Amino acid sequence: MAGYLRETDFVMVEEGFSTRDLLEELTLGASQATTGEVTAFFVADLGAVVRKHFCFLKCLPRVQPFYAVKCNSSLGVLKVLAELGLGFSCANKAEMELVQCLGIPASKIIYANPCKQIAQIKYAAKHGVQLLSFDNDMELAKVVKNHPSAKLLLCIANDDSHSLSCLSLKFGALLKSCRPLLQTAKESHVEVVGVSFHVGSGCPDPRAYAQFIADARLVFEMGAELGHRMHILDLGGSFPGVEGAKVRFEEIASVINSALDLYFPEGCGVDILAKLGRYYVTSAFTLAVSIIAKKEVLLDQPGREEETDSAPKTITYHLDEGIYGIFNSVLFDNTCPTPVLQKKPPTEQPWYSSSLWGPAADGCDCVAEGLWLPQLHVGDWLVFENMGAYTVGMGSLFRGTQTCRITYAMSRVAWKALREQLLPAEQDEDAEGVCKPLSCGWEITDTLCVGPVFTPASIM
Repeated sequence: MAGYLRETDFVMVEEGFSTRDLLEELTLGASQATTGEVTAFFVADLGAVVRKHFCFLKCLPRVQPFYAVKCNSSLGVLKVLAELGLGFSCANKAEMELVQCLGIPASKIIYANPCKQIAQIKYAAKHGVQLLSFDNDMELAKVVKNHPSAKLLLCIANDDSHSLSCLSLKFGALLKSCRPLLQTAKESHVEVVGVSFHVGSGCPDPRAYAQFIADARLVFEMGAELGHRMHILDLGGSFPGVEGAKVRFEEIASVINSALDLYFPEGCGVDILAKLGRYYVTSAFTLAVSIIAKKEVLLDQPGREEETDSAPKTITYHLDEGIYGIFNSVLFDNTCPTPVLQKKPPTEQPWYSSSLWGPAADGCDCVAEGLWLPQLHVGDWLVFENMGAYTVGMGSLFRGTQTCRITYAMSRVAWKALREQLLPAEQDEDAEGVCKPLSCGWEITDTLCVGPVFTPASIM
């Protein structure tokens, strides 16, 4: 082991001891505390991160994973991923400083923001970060002047209009712009060493990867014609982080492998990278939030004048976290977080129309509505699963602190696998041409067949 993660960094749990068990212990301790200051915290299963990594290596054996630090910059996550040998994709100076403080060498860092401050380009140059991305001539000029020895990745755009977050509106060069950019880079004596792209967050069609890979092949050919020695293809991200996603990770991997075999076959001298965030951390984090206030509102009914316990009502529960912090996915991903009750209510207990609200004094800080919940009380805890992406470091400013406490946990089996870098056992070779099952950590997924790939788009 490289020594980034130590046993003192997490709680070692026995196999069979679940995140729910640990949450129950921690919420009980928080409830019994006399100060009442703890109103929200995370439990992070680092073993889940390890299993995701093994799944990635099995499904995409040619791809070197880099972690997108902006997704979750908690130290436990960074340490376990560093221990697994990942590189790190940083969007700014703060992220570069953070990973380098952990001892990550500059050679394993990509400064992946196509729009960079000049001061931060100079910081990258001073601290040995060589691999940067760009997508326009003005950004190229900034790099030429402030980091002339940089190795550049040309970020290309394509149609990502069907993705939940359309990044091509903000980042990426159209194919017709790539040759002039490559020509300018050559004339400026700056080396362009590869191509990067991003299909857009929440991409519903894995074939988008094939189209981008085909387009990247064209850009590689342009670069070769102009004298650039291009040897890196960056597949970007948008890999799902939860089970039950509309597009399964294994489906995406099948399309990518097929497209790589066609356009960048093994032995062609091109290193394949990917920048993953949600994939590694979403399902590893569970959030516990306590109710700090509640309000019951009777529903108007014609002919009813008296108030009784059986009168129809809706209940609003107030939390110390809202959409301007941990629950920002309500704004950016259009989600409706659904809590898991820590205690199972009696079957005869009535359920009420309910909503959850954050601490901001406005009418927009609604975490979830249209829920049906039993009668809950101030001090009760709600549990939210799959909360690892774009939540850590986004704690409510209304609590006076900016981040929630994180308790890291890992099973002994996962710790042993991490220390020994144990990959799942290889499956027996099947007949040629038959789809093989893909191993996901210590689980076997369904057999998948390779889908069709696209041909390169024409350059206008």
